[in-house]
Amino acid sequence: MPTFHSTRPVRYSADQMFDLVADVERYPEFVPLCEELRVLRRIRADDGTETLIASMRVGYKAINETFTSRVTLDREHQQILVEYVDGPFRFLENRWTFRPQANGSDVEFYIRYEFKSILLGRLMGSVFDKAFRKFSQAFEERARQVYGAVPA
Repeated sequence: MPTFHSTRPVRYSADQMFDLVADVERYPEFVPLCEELRVLRRIRADDGTETLIASMRVGYKAINETFTSRVTLDREHQQILVEYVDGPFRFLENRWTFRPQANGSDVEFYIRYEFKSILLGRLMGSVFDKAFRKFSQAFEERARQVYGAVPA
């Protein structure tokens, strides 16, 4: 099962990075392969977490796929968990963790997935792998756009 994991130090706070990743409606503006994202439902829990049910359309050349996921935003623990609900995957789990550091924060990105179709997995697997390697960088670039450059 394909897995990708990275930890990237950034010059923005954990709260700022959490807010960028939690703002899923903006993903089509800067996330690789994301062509459309719609939040279908929002549920606020008593423990302070918020759960979104979201539909994302991803595309590359002539291939377009839509999948639905459950996104749990846990601000207290600075973590965002994405769990697969429906679509072309057999399995998908994605986790973001934000850790405060002296000069910003560490952004940890983890994803594990498997397509239902072996053919689709072969067609999209290498494309997804390349895109996932650019995810953390895309969010850091988005932070520069939203929050401005951080002095060296």
